[in-house]
Amino acid sequence: MSTTVERTAATERPRASDRAYATLLEEIQSGALAPGAVLAEVEQAARLGVSRTPLREALQQLSADGLVEQQSPRVTVVSGIDVGDIRSLFEIRRALEESAARLAADRGDAGRFRALADEFALAGASLDAVTGREDYYALIARFDRAVDAAVDNDYIAAALRTVRTHLVRVRRMARDNRERLAASVSEHRLIAEALAERDGDLAAHATHVHLRNALTSILDSLKEGQQ
Repeated sequence: MSTTVERTAATERPRASDRAYATLLEEIQSGALAPGAVLAEVEQAARLGVSRTPLREALQQLSADGLVEQQSPRVTVVSGIDVGDIRSLFEIRRALEESAARLAADRGDAGRFRALADEFALAGASLDAVTGREDYYALIARFDRAVDAAVDNDYIAAALRTVRTHLVRVRRMARDNRERLAASVSEHRLIAEALAERDGDLAAHATHVHLRNALTSILDSLKEGQQ
């Protein structure tokens, strides 16, 4: 009996490589590990409390995500991201999310999207506070998960997961802009309302407009930061 319990507990515990991956991912996305930061195996393994084998597995996954790159057999660094990368990211994001919006309008739970539209209607009031902005980003994440569930396509979901992994970095590179955040709330509300009404054309068009505005805002913010 005790052996069974021990095996179950071991299965439920995250693997060391998964823990290392999750920590490094969060640090890269938050900017704590900046582009170009060197991830030396010995130092990182000690810092994260894992052996070198699970650390290598974590670095391999981050490399597959495009978040780190191997400069030499012994040197791994956090990948850089520039304006060209951001434009490319939004090209694939636009193609995926507009298609997803059309499918979600046809397949999704209208009531779920109506409830999300109502949440977006209330979200703008608290954007001035840091917690309000974080709550808004969490609401967007829930909205994305609802769209993924409605689409019910593992290939689209996997591709969007990769895009969103990089998008977190891009979003945090750009400075919070109160006016842009307020516009984003309205744009998401319109998309959610279109999905609730099962209007695929409007949902796709609203998604297109939102992504165009988001890209413009991010590029403008980065340009201002370089001045």
